[in-house]
Amino acid sequence: MAKVVDKVVDLKLVGLDGNAFNLMGHFRRQARKEGWTLDEIKDVLDECREGDYIHLVGTLIDHCKNGGA
Repeated sequence: MAKVVDKVVDLKLVGLDGNAFNLMGHFRRQARKEGWTLDEIKDVLDECREGDYIHLVGTLIDHCKNGGA
């Protein structure tokens, strides 16, 4: 997975409900709190939807500090 936006959010994915929509919702809310533009968030979430669940999680990990851990 390649970074589509050169930013990361301070979000721990570990311990969250692993449902794809839940993960993307947490990412979206945190990115907004940290001042990301709607276009930046859309670009990341669009990339999440380009593949399977593993691709989605990998894309989110790439955009979280410490790999989402």
